[in-house]
Amino acid sequence: MVQKEVQELLNTLIQIEHISTTLYLAMSAYLDRKNYTGMASWLRIQSDEERTHLLTLINYLAGKDGVVELGALPEQSTDFGTPLETFQQVLEHEQYVTNSYRQAYNYIKKIDPQTTVIVQDFLREQIDEEAQALTIVERLKLAGDNTSALLLIDQELGQRQPG
Repeated sequence: MVQKEVQELLNTLIQIEHISTTLYLAMSAYLDRKNYTGMASWLRIQSDEERTHLLTLINYLAGKDGVVELGALPEQSTDFGTPLETFQQVLEHEQYVTNSYRQAYNYIKKIDPQTTVIVQDFLREQIDEEAQALTIVERLKLAGDNTSALLLIDQELGQRQPG
């Protein structure tokens, strides 16, 4: 049986991943509507990746005979601004997720070494998540209002494959 504190912490992380998957799905739908289909595809894949994280945490907690609590999700916006503004929100969200996993790791390492491993894996993955978002933001800043540059970035992001 999982400790109460560990169960609460894992349910918090589950909720964060649940919100992440719906946030990125909403962003994908928004950019698709704006005809940035490559960026929309990138965000759809990101949403799927977050859902995989969600399921991994659910399976881990359930496997420890814990109670999985899926809380209510906040309503997502239908307007995220320019592509730059959208990906700035992605970067801010990834920084929030990283900080949440960092706090979880610092807490969990004191009480449950086994769970520390899974939290550390996600924390390690956040290095790449933030780096990708930052790179996209910086490239969108370079593109500015140049439609050709934005379309090239859109095309490049559309080449991302699940994995």
